[in-house]
Amino acid sequence: MKVKDLEKLKNEGLENLPSGERRRFLQFGLSVTGVFLGGTVLSLASANKAQGALGGMSPAKKFPYSPHYTMVIRQNHCIDCERCKEACQTTNHVPAYGYRTTILEQARPIGPEENERIFMPVLCNHCNRPPCVRVCPTTATYKDKVTGIVMMDYKRCIGCKTCMAACPYNARYFKEENRAVDKCNFCVDTKLKESGGKTTACAEACPANVRVFGDLTDSTSKAYKLIHAPEKVVWVLRPETGALPNVFYMND
Repeated sequence: MKVKDLEKLKNEGLENLPSGERRRFLQFGLSVTGVFLGGTVLSLASANKAQGALGGMSPAKKFPYSPHYTMVIRQNHCIDCERCKEACQTTNHVPAYGYRTTILEQARPIGPEENERIFMPVLCNHCNRPPCVRVCPTTATYKDKVTGIVMMDYKRCIGCKTCMAACPYNARYFKEENRAVDKCNFCVDTKLKESGGKTTACAEACPANVRVFGDLTDSTSKAYKLIHAPEKVVWVLRPETGALPNVFYMND
């Protein structure tokens, strides 16, 4: 791809991003700087660096939840060792056919006969406006009122799989053992409880520090500092859905 074509792609759709969506990202101290891949990936930057892009609005100081859990994925550090998946399965009793997190792979041409392998860890994004919660007919999937973690009440689940179809990240599977949908819950009842809210099984197991778990309300946490670093570009997956995810991606 030529540089001019890349720049065109980089800016495509930015002017069409609804002002309401921009304001919501600004609540996290982030400013929209570009929409990549036709709206599939949204580029964000620290509002301290680029707040002029939104007309000089000041970042909000209040977050919807406290703690407001997040995860930063340092994508270019992923080596596809799958230790995160193994730790998740062991810690959360995920069956061999299921998954709470996975790693996508893409081959990108970097030469006439040479490809670069790119790995992208994916999990539930614990969205602020989760489509799965909106479509569930029994309220089996819901957003925790304290932490904002998207949870599952297995006893309420009737196995209709509507939430699976609605999830923008394909981050759910049907667990045959209890005939209910299962998904990542940031290890809230396992590793997160054990660590006092400090880490998840996948983040702890990663040898390359790809997954950085933290609290968006804690300005001293590494996750907060990564997201708000003025020199870093941060993005989210599928922003066009309006789900407002709490999993952020970056290369650093």
